[in-house]
Amino acid sequence: MSTEENQTDEANWDLDPKFDFVDAHRLPFSDDKVSLKKIDTECSGPFEGKAHGRAFTHAANIEIRDLQYRMYTEGKQSLLVVLQAPDAAGKDGLIRKVLGQMNPQGCRTYPFKVPSSEERAHDFLWRIHKATPAAGKVSVFNRSHYEDVLVVRVEDLVPKSVWKERYEIINDFEKLLAHRGTRILKFYLHISPREQLERFKKRLDDPTKHWKLNAGDYAARNKWGDYREAYQETMEKCHSKRAPWHVIPADKKWYRDASVAAIVRDTLRDMDPQLPTIDADLDEIRQLYERELAELNE
Repeated sequence: MSTEENQTDEANWDLDPKFDFVDAHRLPFSDDKVSLKKIDTECSGPFEGKAHGRAFTHAANIEIRDLQYRMYTEGKQSLLVVLQAPDAAGKDGLIRKVLGQMNPQGCRTYPFKVPSSEERAHDFLWRIHKATPAAGKVSVFNRSHYEDVLVVRVEDLVPKSVWKERYEIINDFEKLLAHRGTRILKFYLHISPREQLERFKKRLDDPTKHWKLNAGDYAARNKWGDYREAYQETMEKCHSKRAPWHVIPADKKWYRDASVAAIVRDTLRDMDPQLPTIDADLDEIRQLYERELAELNE
């Protein structure tokens, strides 16, 4: 395709398609069992292809930055974004291409790794609660409090009598955050075993990605079904209107980014943050400015 033809396509792309990403990917509010096996890992949504999806993401990011700035200056509401996924599903890429585009003055990312000895000496939410967003801020959790009903369950790190009680504790925790004015979005990046293996190969073939290599990733593949079962029960027990789960098809990286960008953008739109009113006398400020300018020009 020539450059001129490509520019024509870009001009014709609909960057505000009438497609409800929330409705497409948020789990239903029902008593039905969650079956990740029945949810596609690949999707193109309303887009004509990768380039269209990326153009949409770029446009959505611009609006997200504007809305986040408004929320920061308003200083009343906050947003918590929770990312959970199998290895190589793209949490880091999503943060870099979408969530990390927000102003770092009002947005922080917290990568929750294996708890330290100090963290293990406290309750499992101790390290989490410190990272929740203050009024006007955004927190992005790269893994989260849900590790304490996922990894600990599958890897048998704590007894079932311990982790099964945590669902209710998590629900109460998220209810507390919502009551305080925090909007919560939870995303599961849904990748297929085949796509995961292809991405593992790319890590092997690319020396700049060798630092990501870990033999434990292959051990986790042997427990794919166990992790899927753990995720399904987690979603069934911890899915609510105040803290909903969205299952994002993640085999296509560009669609993963576009759909999450759309949901974050639409959530911020719904929050409708407002620039604060000012108490200063604008006429007085303008006169002071003009006086200073006149003195400089003398």
